[in-house]
Amino acid sequence: MAALALAGCGTGTTPEAVPSTSEAPPFPEGTTMAQIATSGTVRIGVKTDIPDIGYLPPGSPGGAEPTGFDIEIAKIIAEDLQVAPEGIQWVPVGTADREYVLTSAKVDLVIATYSMTEERAAVVGQAGPYYITGQQLMVQDDSDITGLDDVEGRTLCSVAGSESDEVLVEHGAITKAYTSYAACVEALVDGELDIVSTDGAILAGFVEQHPDDVQIVGSPFGNQRYGIGFRHGDVQMCHFLRESLLKAYEDGSWKAAFESTLGKGVVEAPRAPRPDSCTPQTSGSPSSPAAD
Repeated sequence: MAALALAGCGTGTTPEAVPSTSEAPPFPEGTTMAQIATSGTVRIGVKTDIPDIGYLPPGSPGGAEPTGFDIEIAKIIAEDLQVAPEGIQWVPVGTADREYVLTSAKVDLVIATYSMTEERAAVVGQAGPYYITGQQLMVQDDSDITGLDDVEGRTLCSVAGSESDEVLVEHGAITKAYTSYAACVEALVDGELDIVSTDGAILAGFVEQHPDDVQIVGSPFGNQRYGIGFRHGDVQMCHFLRESLLKAYEDGSWKAAFESTLGKGVVEAPRAPRPDSCTPQTSGSPSSPAAD
């Protein structure tokens, strides 16, 4: 043993360091991104009742994957988090539940037509925008409503957690409460409502579902900026999401996501919006009242 000990130090020189063969961790230790990458699982809150954005047909078997633009954006983010497709847990969320699922840590991210507003930025983080749309009106195919000037006295869908009814109420519309925009559209088709109004991107998918029953009328108004929700104060996550979106713009994956979903039949994808800078409060830039 003494001989072995001497053999280790008899030269009087410091042994050379052995190079590490393991890869450096992809994210700084202790960050949310590192925790997700290590676990191999990410929980993402998504809509499942909005065609071409986040949709899962009623009666789909357990484990079925939703489809749509938000779903494709979520896959891009998950890949950059080093999470394999099978590691994504799709968590259905309603319009009114998006802050709750983040603040109660039931999901890691929310990608669900989540318009960026100062009010929401006081409760959760929002990175983006990754898409910009305007609010529009959807009416029955034979309706005489052509724009905001015609909504006075008409019945309008109102969904908890959305502020899309505010502008129309100012123009004299009368609200009727429903649990989701999918329920609103069914009520419109059945003649229980005169108007459904929210982001044009949301309405477009429903028109595709009911081409002979409903139509979009009038010019877009407002400016809805879709952002990715995360837990408030996580500035490192904000920077990661921003860089992930910028990379998706550069490598063409954002455009491919749009063209395979919302942009079906559209010749060219719109210009991708530049994400806001991240601040210590991870708040987004002010926008008009959120439609969704």
